[in-house]
Amino acid sequence: MSSVLEIKNLSFGYTKDALLFENFSITLKKGEIKAIVGASGAGKSTLFELILKNLRPFSGEIKASGLSQVFQDPYSSFHPSYTLLNQIKDVVNLEDLDIYLDAINLDYALLLKLPHELSGGQLQRASILRAMLMKPQLLLLDEPTSALDNVIQLEVMRMLMGKLNDMGMLLITHDIELAKWCADEIVMI
Repeated sequence: MSSVLEIKNLSFGYTKDALLFENFSITLKKGEIKAIVGASGAGKSTLFELILKNLRPFSGEIKASGLSQVFQDPYSSFHPSYTLLNQIKDVVNLEDLDIYLDAINLDYALLLKLPHELSGGQLQRASILRAMLMKPQLLLLDEPTSALDNVIQLEVMRMLMGKLNDMGMLLITHDIELAKWCADEIVMI
C-alpha cells in the first residue's frame, strides 16, 4: 500500500528551548490507523497543525496526500450562520450522503439546521460526515468520538475502520483503550 503521510526528522516547538518534537518520524499507509496518544500539552493537536501546514517546523519534512480532518471542537468547524447542508455542499459531492447518514446514525433533517441547534455529538457526526464525503486519502481525527455516547462511538469507529481500503487514518486520542482497540500502532508523545 502507498504512503499517505510521511513525516521525517520533524523538529518543532513554540520556543527553540522547549521542543515538542525532535527528529520525530512517522509513516502512514492506506489501510492503517495510527493513534497519537499523550498528555494534554504534549503536542498532539500541534502535530495536526503541522501536517495541515498551519505551523512551520524548525526542520524536517512532511508529505501528506489528499487529506481531510475532523477537529475536536465541532462548533469551531462550522460557520454559525449557515445550515450544515449548505456548508457540506460547498466542499463535497453529496453522492454518498445517504450511506454515511445511515452509518453514523444521523438524520437528514438535522443537516437543515444551524450548528447551534444541534448537540455536540450530532455536530461531531456532521463533521465526520463532511470529512468522509471528501473521500480523503488521509483522514486526521482529533478526538473524533469524545462527544459521542459509547454506542454511537462504536458505530462511528466501525464505519471509519470499514473505509480503510480507501485511506489511512491518524487518530489523536487520550483514550488509550480506544487506541488499543482500533489502531495498528500507538505512538506515545
